[in-house]
Amino acid sequence: MASAAEGHRIRLDPGRPGAAVLFLVAVLSAALAAGVTWASRPSMEPVAAAPVVTAGTAGPTTTVPVPSAQVVVAVVGQVVTPGLVTLPAGSRIADAIAAAGGALPDADLSTVNLARVLVDGEQVAVGVPGAAAASGGVPAPGAVPGAVPGAQPGGGGPGLVNVNTATEAELDDLPGVGPVLAGRIVQWRADNGAFTSIEQLQDVDGIGPNTFEDLRDQVTV
Repeated sequence: MASAAEGHRIRLDPGRPGAAVLFLVAVLSAALAAGVTWASRPSMEPVAAAPVVTAGTAGPTTTVPVPSAQVVVAVVGQVVTPGLVTLPAGSRIADAIAAAGGALPDADLSTVNLARVLVDGEQVAVGVPGAAAASGGVPAPGAVPGAVPGAQPGGGGPGLVNVNTATEAELDDLPGVGPVLAGRIVQWRADNGAFTSIEQLQDVDGIGPNTFEDLRDQVTV
């Protein structure tokens, strides 16, 4: 029995050559397992960089007109230095008169609204009879609403109507005029000043060549 057990142990002992072979097999198996593990590792895909957005980047710009910081007005009448004056926007009639050297001692300022804000391109008439309406004040007694300051009342000839001083009712009586066109004539002279010729009536909206021919011999300036 003892010899049988010893023989069994001898068969299980591979000896040094066998141990070397087993060691080599173990190393190869470990290397193979490591290679399989490396090959099956998760791959990292590169991620595209997100576009950079700069805060406050504006789109197409639109040019917005900037209101003028100044107004230019004409100061006429009883002032020291009549003429054009340039003032900051928001100035008042009192500022325009001061820029023109001030009012003359005998100038009547009661018909001028000194506190009114100026409008670019307007005319400020100081101490001129009938100019209160254009200057935002109270019309002088007997003044014709919408009449041009300094214009002489009455027609320029017998039976002729002066388009610079006539009332809307008087203009309404002219051939081809009517109340609407009469109002436009009064508004035109309030906006632009006195008519310098009867031909200038054609600048009024609604007065065409035919209407003007009807008025030519009926009006004067």
